[in-house]
Amino acid sequence: MIEFQSVTKQYPGGQPAVDGLTMSIAKGAITVFVGPSGCGKTTSLRMINRMVEPTSGTITVDGRDVTSVPAAQLRRSMGYVMQSAGLLPHRSVLDNIATVPRLNGVPKAQARKRAEELLDVVGLARTLRKRYPSQLSGGQQQRVGVARALAADPPVLLMDEPFSAVDPVVRDELQQELLRLQKDLAKTIVFVTHDIDEATTLGDKVAVFATGGKLAQYATPEEILRAPANNFVASFVGRDRGFRHLGFTGSDGVTLHPVPTLTRGAPGYESGSAAGWQLVVDAERRPLGWSAPGAGPELVPGGSLFQPGQSLRRALDAALSSPSGLGVAVDSEGRVLGAIRGGEVLALIEEARQLRQAAL
Repeated sequence: MIEFQSVTKQYPGGQPAVDGLTMSIAKGAITVFVGPSGCGKTTSLRMINRMVEPTSGTITVDGRDVTSVPAAQLRRSMGYVMQSAGLLPHRSVLDNIATVPRLNGVPKAQARKRAEELLDVVGLARTLRKRYPSQLSGGQQQRVGVARALAADPPVLLMDEPFSAVDPVVRDELQQELLRLQKDLAKTIVFVTHDIDEATTLGDKVAVFATGGKLAQYATPEEILRAPANNFVASFVGRDRGFRHLGFTGSDGVTLHPVPTLTRGAPGYESGSAAGWQLVVDAERRPLGWSAPGAGPELVPGGSLFQPGQSLRRALDAALSSPSGLGVAVDSEGRVLGAIRGGEVLALIEEARQLRQAAL
């Protein structure tokens, strides 16, 4: 879909910002550029839509040299989301989203109708359509930015550190929203970040850039975590890459155990737990929290949840974050299936580690 062929960007009087970049970006996948500041990842992204012109080399999109297309036309054919959302402050949410279709000659009523539909797609309430950017939270502004990038239904979506300015909770929500959107829309997405966790969460493939604008490794997240190509990649990924790699290790061997439960509002609930931890659930058996030994009906937050089939990392998160020491396993509807034990998950992790070492 997108091809870099020996692409270099050299600014006068300095080291190359990008040095001889050759890589192929697959159609319909998320490719993440990651690396430290000044490594050329954003420059590489911006050369795709000619916000930055390469010094040498060729970039093609669907086999067509990007320099053969007028820059303004090329940019309108691609979605672009930046760190600060870049919304026009004097325009409403609806008119911000409709910007690119209007530039492409779409009638105002039609562009606004498309914009309103996109509010649903990115998870924004339609009641926000008349608000201005200053009346939105940071997370809402970023969702509007994504909707604007999707408004002309572009095949390529460029995202330059779009979630780095929001708090961690909102950032996680936006990452999951992007994965949901990609599942439905299958765009070709090039995403820039400095965060290796974000890169391995989102990327079908990850390109690690080193200082000096050189491509250090280009592979799946699992391969980068399992087998860094060199010392630079190993150092950038970090010493805890083994823990991150658990995100790609299946949890098929995790055993589900019975878990004692209390149903909120049922007879006997107010007396609480006489001995031992009990999981408090609603009438549909969805977990609400834990009842601590002898604490009565007061709820203790329950930690993260685990669904069978998810990774060992998610299983370990659930077990370690639970105040009772038992991770709660739920089905796709959020109903309790049972509990998992941290010691058993750690044993499976050690078994997986030994198998990886034996395969090297």
